[in-house]
Amino acid sequence: MSQPEVVPQDGVGVPDALQRLWTPHRLAYVQGQGQAEGDEPEGCPFCRLIGLPDEDALIVARGERVWAVLNLYPYNPGHLMVLPYRHVADYTDLTAEETAELAGFTQRAMAVIRSVSAAHGFNIGMNQGVIAGAGIAAHLHQHVVPRWGGDANFMPVVGHTKVLPQLLGETRRLLAAAWS
Repeated sequence: MSQPEVVPQDGVGVPDALQRLWTPHRLAYVQGQGQAEGDEPEGCPFCRLIGLPDEDALIVARGERVWAVLNLYPYNPGHLMVLPYRHVADYTDLTAEETAELAGFTQRAMAVIRSVSAAHGFNIGMNQGVIAGAGIAAHLHQHVVPRWGGDANFMPVVGHTKVLPQLLGETRRLLAAAWS
């Protein structure tokens, strides 16, 4: 196995023998680009996705009242979210029909992810409100995060970096095909 190329650069600092994994694509997330602007549907990134082609929006499946989309900043490959089409913030504001379809889509997402990537387990949940950690609090979304034994290694724990072995477009293609 070859070693990574070391590119010397002049500057200030003492060499520390550590390698750096640069992830400049995450800067958009850190800076809050694409975040909701206010509580209205017009500023909601999820509401904007609904009108795009599935491949462009990373939408895996569409139902009558809810839909499933890959998380643009996944914790693991296959990390998707199930959302109502209706712009609603709180779980208690869903209709009985939306709640039932959201639950059914979550079950289907688990089955599809297992069939595509043999996930060992899942984290499933939603953050209700900014104070609870919701990045886009104005539009309810439930996370479905596949997990495998040993998937939490030193990179996210120490390096605050997630190494993903698959591009989002390929993950979407596999999950969408298996969903059908």
